[in-house]
Amino acid sequence: MGAPPIYLDYLATTPVDPRVLEAMLPFFTRHFGNPSSATHAYGWAAKEAVEGARAQVAGLIGAVPHEIVFTSGATEANNLALKGAAEFHRSRASHLLTCVTEHKAVLDACRRLEGQGFRVVYLPVDRRGQVDLGQLEAAITGETILLSLMAANNEIGTLHPLERIGALARGRGVLWHCDAAQAAGKVPLDVEKLGVDLLAISGHKLYGPKGVGALYVRRRPRARLLPLLDGGGQERGLRAGTLNVPGIVGLGMACELARRELEEEARRLKHLRQHLWQRLSVRLEGVEVNGHPEERLPGNLHLSFAGVDGAELLLALPELALSSSSACTSGSAEPSHVLKAIGQSLPASLRFGLGRFNTEIEIDTAADLVAAAVGRLRARAGEHPGFHRRPGLAGSDN
Repeated sequence: MGAPPIYLDYLATTPVDPRVLEAMLPFFTRHFGNPSSATHAYGWAAKEAVEGARAQVAGLIGAVPHEIVFTSGATEANNLALKGAAEFHRSRASHLLTCVTEHKAVLDACRRLEGQGFRVVYLPVDRRGQVDLGQLEAAITGETILLSLMAANNEIGTLHPLERIGALARGRGVLWHCDAAQAAGKVPLDVEKLGVDLLAISGHKLYGPKGVGALYVRRRPRARLLPLLDGGGQERGLRAGTLNVPGIVGLGMACELARRELEEEARRLKHLRQHLWQRLSVRLEGVEVNGHPEERLPGNLHLSFAGVDGAELLLALPELALSSSSACTSGSAEPSHVLKAIGQSLPASLRFGLGRFNTEIEIDTAADLVAAAVGRLRARAGEHPGFHRRPGLAGSDN
């Protein structure tokens, strides 16, 4: 059996860090108690572990522990934020704002709310994937309940101007929900500095386990929500159900490790990303970088290629594990809604998601394989050099 593909899809999911797994294992066997069992030591140990993890998650984003609500992942956290806020405020207002490049967990939740009588405005983005703050401010009305804008785009890696968005939302008295599934643990996030009211995190995007996430819910001034689930009143009544103790412990440790290592890891990933781009750009013409050249996730490089069919390009790279778009839509034959929104019309795109366990040797190999595959496909299609070259990443020579 041959070597496994080089993994370059860290934006879809990450492996569980061995240190995270080590922290989780005792809670499957020795410490198996239910944290709601308040009458014996098994329940007390589980509750202590959950509260320790709550503090670790809070520490990553500058929150206080009581503002963290554990969920099954960022999709549930996003749904709880959007639907919970909309339902709580339904009697006084019915207007929501979001953006055309949001994750499907937000866009589909908004469409469900539209079907229930709420009015949703979907803001456009520029060619770099950022929302226009003037358009955002003009779209806010006296009926606006909530603004939902992600921290970092899951496909092209663009970061929105978060502090300015927070200041605008706070100045207009509008709740701001932020899907931070891609950004948490990769770029600095401080909920107090940003002025965000609701923020979603996913464990499996930052080297924790799948099936666990969290929603930050501001307490002062309080962000008011109605729960999606009814039951035992866990998580301050906002998320009923027996807590996933091993998963929560894993999420906590993943957040703690990300907090400690964020600055150094961001520098390393930026170096790898720049190295990949430079190695590709000297060998290929007709390649465009999608997303903002500077304000982007350190491990994201999203490229579009002229003269190549997208499906054929992926099939020509069996040695690499990567994607052309979000993992949630990668099986669709439809073009990415994000690339449509930024006006990208080239037929082939690749999303390189670099992560904690990638090496420079892997990046060199990946660049060589991609350049060779694109060259072969262009030669077969009869394409010739001389493609128009657009600016690449900031700080590069191309």
